[in-house]
Amino acid sequence: MGKLVSTIFVTLDGVYQAPGGPQEDTRGGFEHGGWSFVYGDEDFGRFVGEVFERPAAFLLGRRTYDIFASYWPKVTDPANRIASQLNALPKYVPSSTLSDPAWSGTTVIGGDLAKEVTALKERTDGELQVHGSGALVQSLLDLGLLDTVHLVTFPVVLGTGLRLFREGAVPTKFRHTGGRTTPAGVSIQSYDVAGRPDYGSYELPENA
Repeated sequence: MGKLVSTIFVTLDGVYQAPGGPQEDTRGGFEHGGWSFVYGDEDFGRFVGEVFERPAAFLLGRRTYDIFASYWPKVTDPANRIASQLNALPKYVPSSTLSDPAWSGTTVIGGDLAKEVTALKERTDGELQVHGSGALVQSLLDLGLLDTVHLVTFPVVLGTGLRLFREGAVPTKFRHTGGRTTPAGVSIQSYDVAGRPDYGSYELPENA
């Protein structure tokens, strides 16, 4: 059975919207697109390269899929590991509006998300990777389907934009499995999903 793994970029205030470019996602009048670009040093690139050594398939939200599909098929250098993996491996997109995807290897999945993704995990031998796709990641977390999150936090606060951990998210506990910080200050932390939170109290017992 495959492992469902999310890699997602967020700001210090939890915004995931449009890290890659000014016009990537302007929903809600978002004016900060491309906020991750200046932090892309060698260490950061090495981490991204490591992630793309491991996929067996990709699960992408519709908006992220459209962004990727407009760029990566044009990158044909066989030495580009990211392009090679994205172009060659199966890509699955939960969508009710995408009907005829032009990007080779794309399958649109409809119906019940929990049922479809569970079936995908069962027939995937290796990592089923989610990149970006914040709304999809939220749903996968709430459904208890996500196994691992690589949370990549950039040293910037934007104040507006779509946030990953929104009000009303299902309470979830994570187990830290590793991490590093790049010279540019990007915190790359890996977590396995570990069920529901535990609770306690620092209050002194009444008979103390």
